[in-house]
Amino acid sequence: MTAGAAGMDLHAAVPDDLAIEPGAIVLVPTGLEVAIPEGFEGQVRPRSGLAVQHGISLPNTPATIDSDYRGEIRVPLINLGREPFRIARGMRIAQLVVAPVVRVAWDEVVELPATARGGGGFGHSGV
Repeated sequence: MTAGAAGMDLHAAVPDDLAIEPGAIVLVPTGLEVAIPEGFEGQVRPRSGLAVQHGISLPNTPATIDSDYRGEIRVPLINLGREPFRIARGMRIAQLVVAPVVRVAWDEVVELPATARGGGGFGHSGV
């Protein structure tokens, strides 16, 4: 495990090399268990180099690790590329960022306050 400015790298703890076929999703063990403090969450994020160079990402990015979880961190990887991708023991496969969780109290209302954007989305505000 190596730490960076925003988080730490997660490494594959596979006993043998593992191939991820194009379009396949594989749950990769890290051998790491953590106790995230209450009021925080772990966010597992893809590594940009694997995504850009090989099409390797997470199908649920960022994946969330709740503060009460005490099992091994396993990373779901998806191969969006065109070639099989090989995972070797010790390979950096994802990043873990620990961040505060903001708790909100929701108020049910009949109508939402207006904004200039309104309900426009998916490119509505420009390219």
